[in-house]
Amino acid sequence: MVVIDGIRDRDGLLEKLGINAYNVDTKAHIWIIDHDICLQCEKQQCINCCPAACYEPQPDGRVIFSYEGCVECGTCRIVCDEFDNIGWTYPRGGFGIQYRYG
Repeated sequence: MVVIDGIRDRDGLLEKLGINAYNVDTKAHIWIIDHDICLQCEKQQCINCCPAACYEPQPDGRVIFSYEGCVECGTCRIVCDEFDNIGWTYPRGGFGIQYRYG
């Protein structure tokens, strides 16, 4: 396993995502609606299912989300079906991910 900037690079994910370009907006296009609801979720599938590893568990059981590296796939919205605790809107024009090489 490779470590990039102190972060474990699972299956070369960070290297692959580094090919893409991001125009990060100051306004999040996706967010956790209520962090306390994450405490009720036993599965916390968002952590394991996000292909960009944007969800991170905290010691207190809450989950934090960093939208800056989001690949806008929608996986988290699908797996959070029990609590429907993910808010989403289209990124503003010109912002978000720009895929390189397909």
